Amino acid sequence: MTTNTRHSSSFRDPSGYIFIDEGIVKRRIFPIYFKQYQALKKANIFETLSKAGLLIKHTEISSSDTEIVIQPEQIPFITYPYEWSFNQYKEAALLTLKLQKYCLENDFSLKDATAFNVAFHNGKAVFVDTLSFDFYQDNSPWRAYKQFITHFLGPLVLAHFHGAQSLKLMSNFIDGIPIKMLSSMLPFKTKLNPFLYSNIHLLAKFEDKHNEDYNGEAKESKLSKKAQLNIITSLYDYIKKLPLKEHSEWGNYYDKTNYTDAAFTEKARIIDNWVSSLNAKSIIDVGGNDGTFVRQINHDFELALVCDIDNNSVDFNHKTLKSNKESNMLPFVLDVLNPSAAVGFENKERQSFIERIAKYAPDVTSALAVIHHMSLSGNVPFEMSAHFFASFSKHLIIEFPKREDSWVQRLLNTKGEFKAHFDFYNIENFENCYLSHFDLIEKRPIEGSHRVMFYLKVKNDK
Repeated sequence: MTTNTRHSSSFRDPSGYIFIDEGIVKRRIFPIYFKQYQALKKANIFETLSKAGLLIKHTEISSSDTEIVIQPEQIPFITYPYEWSFNQYKEAALLTLKLQKYCLENDFSLKDATAFNVAFHNGKAVFVDTLSFDFYQDNSPWRAYKQFITHFLGPLVLAHFHGAQSLKLMSNFIDGIPIKMLSSMLPFKTKLNPFLYSNIHLLAKFEDKHNEDYNGEAKESKLSKKAQLNIITSLYDYIKKLPLKEHSEWGNYYDKTNYTDAAFTEKARIIDNWVSSLNAKSIIDVGGNDGTFVRQINHDFELALVCDIDNNSVDFNHKTLKSNKESNMLPFVLDVLNPSAAVGFENKERQSFIERIAKYAPDVTSALAVIHHMSLSGNVPFEMSAHFFASFSKHLIIEFPKREDSWVQRLLNTKGEFKAHFDFYNIENFENCYLSHFDLIEKRPIEGSHRVMFYLKVKNDK
């Protein structure tokens, strides 16, 4: 169905908006931006940045006196900043600074620097807002400087001092974490750091002093291009070296498995056979840790989504795909007990995880070593977890650790006097609940373990 109405996330820029035409994302450009658009084309800015993999490619499909319509390269699945690992977030920040540096060197400038202008596609961060580029004005400060601080530098510094969970604040502050809040949350010693003092604490002071009259664009009325380039360079160098000092229980998960090498190999073989029989093009591995099992599958996916609650696991996955130059895997952070909600204006500006994954509809969902955490750590009944997976899964490959499994026993032993409540956790109840939403294709115990693999197809799937 063709529609000319703007996408619910695309209303902030008067230069144009995104719309969906028969399932294809397109962008309408208004005359107010024609001058910039034509200048950027003439200077080969779009072509150069697209060829370098920094800006999403687009094709101009129509042009008139009243509008220009372009069609960007389609991104199958969008993740949001609050779903990125620490190093993914760093990559997005550094990309934005690279673009601003290139723009300045060619007499252009980014007019906004929101983290939502970046997506992960083909194994790397890419800038997706074609209309964010504007003319550079001599001696003018970077108008998106404060936005960069509240969307990128601030969240990353918070994560450095307080842990990667700080990045999830972006789901509550999609316009950026308020600068005064950033300043108040950072340790006192950061005020003694000249870089952080000038880019965060002093900015907060100016904002407090000038209140609504101060927009954070500069500390001086004029700023030379050279001075601005120096600021961009200092931001880039600081962020590039910024580490995350955080230990993870799950970062070395596959070094601590409670079944034998032979059982691990058998599990991989079973999954490989099931996925190959489907000739699946896409998969989501829920609780996929560092992507180990997706890489064990001897099958070429067009796109493999791998999500996990643990930042370090997702970071390691991200590092691995960079090292392997893998373009068909997308890691992201997701708490299966609290998936990303719909947020923003009318709760439609940023879609929930369920909305996005249901629309994407992967051919296979993999849920290995996750159901006992959902049931015993999160107290989620089988009926509810079955409904959750059925809401977006065509086919589900799920592993069930029985009560005898050492990890299950460990979780049950934490329940104390309430342990009896979890008598429901057994394979018979699991099957009864899941087979009300799925048809059973095959069931295979993993020899040398207390785990059983289920291959299911959602009911009424055509």
